Order: sequence, then structure tokens, then C-alpha cells
Amino acid sequence: MTQQVRDIGEQGLLERLQRFCPPEIIGDDAAVLVTAPEQSLVVTTDLLIDGVHFSHVTTSPEDAGWRAAAANLSDLAAMGAFPIGITVGLGLPGDVSVNWVERLYQGMTECLQKYNTLIVGGDVVRSPVTTLAITAFGQADPHRIIRRSAAVVGDAIVVTGVHGNSHAGLQLLLHPELRQNLNDAEYNTLIKAHQRPQPRLDVLPILWEIVETLHVTSLHPVAGMDSSDGLADAILQICRASGVGAVLEHRQIPFPKTFDSWLTEEQALEYALYGGEDFELVLCLPKELADVLVQHLGQGAAIVGTITVGSKVLLHDKHQKFPDRVLSLSQGFQHFSQ
Repeated sequence: MTQQVRDIGEQGLLERLQRFCPPEIIGDDAAVLVTAPEQSLVVTTDLLIDGVHFSHVTTSPEDAGWRAAAANLSDLAAMGAFPIGITVGLGLPGDVSVNWVERLYQGMTECLQKYNTLIVGGDVVRSPVTTLAITAFGQADPHRIIRRSAAVVGDAIVVTGVHGNSHAGLQLLLHPELRQNLNDAEYNTLIKAHQRPQPRLDVLPILWEIVETLHVTSLHPVAGMDSSDGLADAILQICRASGVGAVLEHRQIPFPKTFDSWLTEEQALEYALYGGEDFELVLCLPKELADVLVQHLGQGAAIVGTITVGSKVLLHDKHQKFPDRVLSLSQGFQHFSQ
């Protein structure tokens, strides 16, 4: 018989979960983390709810854990910070199997190990719905914090990779009949993009090395955020925070070549703009720096537009196949919307 959470109780479950944490850090009322000298502490929290952010239909416990950890690491990367550790708040119905919870933590651990990051504590409570709340701690050079509010007119807008992969993977999981025009490698790539997204912490050392090489001064900080809620959302949020507008070029937005075989151009664009959960970085920086960064990153990185005066974010097609389109936050996913 499958052992359930209620069978072992809170202390029994905590004893199981402490195996995923370093013993020298856990055991007290709070964890003590040592950061490097002259570094800023960066903290982010993400809340995930069963049926909203993950589902047994499309996500194994391991994948749910990986995605939860990746989402928080991506938020740190979007601030220019490197991770130190996370804490996990877990709300569970009593009839959840212990095996499911351990597999969830295994998935988190698999993601975190890639970035030498630890689970350093948390809490477990009874809840009518499975809820996962992660707080991640990172550190960053205070002169290299990436903020949404730092974009200036003339900046190039860079994306660090293709968009639409994760949403495509989700659609394939929900509607298996859509895979008929995809070979196994293409199908598996899209599924993995949804179930095992990669936070772009690898971009940061490349970015700062280029900044030093080109002698870009601190008077022109890098602006940005991640694209977890969609590419359009990221650009709109940056523009709103910075008090600027933007023009995006339709033909420069990178999405997977596999889209050509099963999506129309209009559908591919919607997946890229509003699909979400790609966890790429969207950065606004001087054109010279942007050109070098894109060249170094490769693999779908591209300059997709320019920061402009005003507040309007316009999608433009230089070939005039598609009419100009004003983008808005209401077109993407919003919690509590109808």
C-alpha cells in the first residue's frame, strides 16, 4: 500500500525531506547563509499551485520540482544575481503519497545541483490543495544589478534564446495528435523545454565580461527581466517601469524551426509572444554591447527591437505582410482575469 503523508505525520515527513538539505545548515529556526564581501543579497519568492502551475497530466513530480526551482533561479538571473540557496514552503493534503513528495524534492535537487545551490530549510503544513512556495537567495555585485527600470531610449532589446518552445511542449502534452508532423527528436525537444526549462544563469558571466572588455560605464546600466510570463509581457513590463516605449521587429523574433511544420506563422508568433515559461532573459543595453552579446550567445539569441520615446510597444513587420500591432499586458496570461 502506498504510504501517504498522513501516515507518517509532520515530523516523519520533515525527517524525510531533511535528507535533501545540508545537515550543517538546517535544524534551527532559520538558516544562516554567508555571502561574499561587498555583495548585495537578492531575494525572490515564487508560489506554485496544483492545477494552476503544474498538473499530473503534463508534469511528473520530478518535473514539477525542477520547474519550481528553475523559475526561482531564473528570477535571480534576471536581476544579475547568482544563487546561494532556497527555502521551500509546502502545503499538502494528507492523502498525498510520501513517494510523490520525495520525487518532487528530487526534481528540485537535480535542477539546483547544476548551479551548486542548496535547499536550506522550509516548512510543511496541511492544505486542501498542494501548494509550493519557494524563496530563493542570491548575491550580486551592487553595481551590476539588472533592473526593469533602467532601459533608455536607443537601447537594443536582446532575447537570449528562442521563444515559444515551452508552450509548444505543453500543447503537445495536452493534445498528442499535434505531433504527427514532428519526428521524435523534435517532439522530445519541445517536451523537455516545457518540463525541464533552463534558467539562463550562464548568460551573466558572458555579459559582464563583454561589459568590461568594451568599457561600458556604470552610467548606462543593463535593464531586463526574464520571460517567464511571455516575451511580450517582459518587454511591456520593462517599458512601463522605465517610462519608455519600444518597437519590435516581427521577423527578428526567434522561434523554433520545428514550428514551420505544424503551426501557422500567426500561431508561431502568438506562442513566442504570449506562451510564457521559456525562462530566457530579455535585456536592454547599448547596441554595440548587444551585438557582441548576441554573437557570443548564439543558439537563438537575437536583437528583437529598440527602446523608443513614449509608452507604446509596437510590433512592426518591415515586409508589411502583417499590419502594425500595439501590444498590451491584457493579451497575455493574468491571474484573476476572466
